[in-house]
Amino acid sequence: MQRLKFFCIYFIFSFFLFSCSKSQPSQPVTPTPPTPPVTTYGNIQFWLTEGNKSVLFSQQPDVSFTNASNQLPSIEIDSTQKFQSIDGFGFCLTDGSAYLINSMADADKSNLLNELFSTDGNSIGISYIRISIGASDLSQKVYTFDDVPAGQTDLPLAKFSIAEDTADLIPILKSILQINPNIKILGSPWSAPSWMKDNDSTKGGSLQKQYFDVYATYFVKYIQAMKSYGINIDAITPQNEPLNPNNNPSMYMTALDQADFIKNSLGPVFKNNNIATKIICYDHNADEPQYPLTILQDPDANKYVDGSAFHLYAGNISALSQVHNAFPDKNIYFTEQYTSSTGSFGGDLSWAIQNLVIGATKNWSRNVLEWNLASDPNLGPHTDGGCTTCLGAITVNGNAITRNQSYYIIAHASKFVRPGSIRIQSTDVSGMANVAFLTPEGKKVLIVLNTGSQLQQFNIKFDGTIASTSLNGGSVGTYIW
Repeated sequence: MQRLKFFCIYFIFSFFLFSCSKSQPSQPVTPTPPTPPVTTYGNIQFWLTEGNKSVLFSQQPDVSFTNASNQLPSIEIDSTQKFQSIDGFGFCLTDGSAYLINSMADADKSNLLNELFSTDGNSIGISYIRISIGASDLSQKVYTFDDVPAGQTDLPLAKFSIAEDTADLIPILKSILQINPNIKILGSPWSAPSWMKDNDSTKGGSLQKQYFDVYATYFVKYIQAMKSYGINIDAITPQNEPLNPNNNPSMYMTALDQADFIKNSLGPVFKNNNIATKIICYDHNADEPQYPLTILQDPDANKYVDGSAFHLYAGNISALSQVHNAFPDKNIYFTEQYTSSTGSFGGDLSWAIQNLVIGATKNWSRNVLEWNLASDPNLGPHTDGGCTTCLGAITVNGNAITRNQSYYIIAHASKFVRPGSIRIQSTDVSGMANVAFLTPEGKKVLIVLNTGSQLQQFNIKFDGTIASTSLNGGSVGTYIW
């Protein structure tokens, strides 16, 4: 009886549920829209250096442009907005650098020079170098090309000779030209011969006006002598660091004196001797933009001057734009910045990429040069009184090579931003300093530095597509497509 009662209750309950379900109206089902396919529009080469040295100028897996979208910040590249042309990136080939490299065994020397100046394989493609006219403070000794005994002069420059350069510098330059015949060479003197100066010393003092024409002829003879060895001097500056009389060698030269020297002696003597070498004024720190402006504001000096050169041991890199904006028809160059032996790899990498590779070029510079190419383990050679903390881009210890921070600083630009490239527009993104270029082959090159301490994801946006990538804090990436 109990079973029958349970069965009846179960039957009635089931019938009730069935009836209720039939009475409910059916709900329409909304179809899920299909996810649009992600289309790839090309790959980007990616070269990376980490500030902690865990990755050193190494090619990474490619990054791809797609039609996907996200909320990441984007660096947008516009290759239709063009700025200055680029002459190159490189180093100052000091006498000491040339001596160390030339002292290597032939096979090791050849391998090193190809690594530095070729663009093949893992070479870094240095395309611009600066050399000293006579000794710099990173020479083994102080000399000029017309030294005479104290109390004597040589007005006809009869004793002029570049024999000092034939031991190491000229052989290395000739080897470099075999690798890259089009490399640009800038020459800068640290001092005129002592007999031309008012203190008769290699250190400090100023060029006497009675010797302005003779000194201008000294430059002509130098350019012609180098030409006889097949070495073309593309440009000169009248004086390295004209406001620094404390180096050895060195020479003080005011802006008014440099303007006088250029307009009344150097420019006319170059013209009369058919010298096509460019004259670039100043060649010192960004804290004194009035120095080159004083020269450029003199119309008689201006007509002989190609542009102005800067260092950044003082001042702000924006001073380069100040000079450019005042005289947009004149070129801007960045010709020297040393890396100290007391610095850190990550700190130096970040500072120089931000201020020089990115900062100088975004402020109109046609080149960026770090200071000495090579030093030995004791930071030599140098003169008595010369720099004792200048760390070369490479340390040469016999035939062994150590690559230091400025090697990687320059490599991120020199390998890919070849001469004739043009800086193009790239948008600012907080914490991601960047600059972009269009190469003669039509490739785009974007250099990005993460100025923060944490990983940053971001997009590269070009022609309506994006490529998502990331950089750790303090790391630098070069992207090529």
